[in-house]
Amino acid sequence: MKYFIFLVIFSITSTLLGQNTIGIIRNDLAAYNGYTLFSPNQSTETYLINNCGEVLHQWTSSYTPAASVYLLENGNLLRTGKISNSNITFGGVGGKIELFDWDNNLLWEYTYSSSLMSQHHDIYPLPNGHILILAVDTISELDAINAGRNPALITQGKLFNEQIIELEPLLGTDTANIVWEWNIKDHIIQDYDVTKTNYGIVSDHPELLDFNFLNDNNGAANWLHFNSMQYNTTLDQILLSSRLLSEVYIIDHSTTTLEASTNAGGIYGKGGDFLYRWGNPESHNMGDDTDRTLFSQHYPHWIADGLVDAGKIMVFNNGNSIRFSSVDIFTPPVITPGVYAYDSANGYGPEASDWTYVDPDDPENFFSAILSGAQRLPNGNTLICDGDSGYFFELDPSNSIVWEYINPDTANGILSQGDTPSANLVFRSLKFSQDYPAFTGRDMTPGNQIELNSDTNVPCNLLSVSEFTATNIQIFPNPTRSLVTIKSVNPIDEIRLYNTIGSEVYSTKNSNIIDMSSHSSGIYFLKIYSGNRVTDKKIIKQ
Repeated sequence: MKYFIFLVIFSITSTLLGQNTIGIIRNDLAAYNGYTLFSPNQSTETYLINNCGEVLHQWTSSYTPAASVYLLENGNLLRTGKISNSNITFGGVGGKIELFDWDNNLLWEYTYSSSLMSQHHDIYPLPNGHILILAVDTISELDAINAGRNPALITQGKLFNEQIIELEPLLGTDTANIVWEWNIKDHIIQDYDVTKTNYGIVSDHPELLDFNFLNDNNGAANWLHFNSMQYNTTLDQILLSSRLLSEVYIIDHSTTTLEASTNAGGIYGKGGDFLYRWGNPESHNMGDDTDRTLFSQHYPHWIADGLVDAGKIMVFNNGNSIRFSSVDIFTPPVITPGVYAYDSANGYGPEASDWTYVDPDDPENFFSAILSGAQRLPNGNTLICDGDSGYFFELDPSNSIVWEYINPDTANGILSQGDTPSANLVFRSLKFSQDYPAFTGRDMTPGNQIELNSDTNVPCNLLSVSEFTATNIQIFPNPTRSLVTIKSVNPIDEIRLYNTIGSEVYSTKNSNIIDMSSHSSGIYFLKIYSGNRVTDKKIIKQ
């Protein structure tokens, strides 16, 4: 359903804003004038583009990403790479890490992959030059049962233990020193087998993970599916995301490896136990599924200092079980910085997000089942990556869309302008300020746009369209059986009507009335023009 809705949206938008179907779709003056980095899931390329979709820089690897990529302040590119692993096959599995300089020279690579382990999804560059990698290793069925797993909840003869490995890269080689490690298997509790040492009352131990809670999943080896790992330098804490449990966790990074395997030590005195968790109280018997606030989420991260809502956590809430996505910002209640308030009756707060974005017309219009992320920008705007459609859009503070881009680099190759986008998934996109240190002294002359036949693109400066405010225009009756009147404080130059597959079915100029009597029942979309302004409206024909 999502892809159908998305195709409707982009068909209408691109048709009406100048016929672009891929690449840059919209570029209003209110968009943040920065540079966007992304690495398409089925491509070996990483792109840095400006607001017109022109390539400023590009890196080429021998591997598709798995899945994150980072542009460092010195201009180096740190990325994941996907290598074959027949024993560990869930989405996001990679196994390779690469470091390129600005000129695409490979400075370092490292493989963390075997029949029993693999890097997956995310990595993170630490300020000291070390690199955190998110990985799994294998727990045998026997070991899982000995740790209190219900045998009925082991369907593939093994489980994957989620772990974090900290690497000290040895540049110029393919090796690294492992200097720190954390494993989820050291922080589990269970109430299934009383004979095991980790038996206990789950609700009394929010700092531990219930080894037998599956969140309605089927007990596959990949029972947690951590998909993001972010770091807070000030707090020396790591923020993790479990897609399958619909929950986020914060742990202490200041511990030693030994302390990280226990419940003592580190700045916060809890070893490697959870300092905070949020999103699904049912996971630790502090509620039921009606109390859930996160649904298969991606990219929870602390909003950086100096930005609107700095210090709060932003997350892309995919919404698989509710079939619409949102972007949420929430504030973990704290006693002191990095020490999180816990209520033994109600669990960890907050009860709800501070800010949420959903599609204002119909929540189901905005739905990405997988991947995705969001980012707060220096001007207060928010960049959103709708990952399963390769669609990036930017909201201004009033939640109006001011910039749109559709990735043209797909599993089937580079698309031509005019093609319908498909198989163009992107894990995450990030926008950088033009004064980001990586760009200092670099040649940032814009090159070509990525898509083929880009010479047929509508010029970028014609894709800036101002919208009416909601109070400036009225449509009635809606629903309608025949005539529809559009009332506006501004003169109406043209009205176009589109069906749900994006085809224009009616147009009129210098009129404020359209006749829908000959059209079949269903949902239609209006584009109403006045000077250089335009507004979209949905209308229902009975």
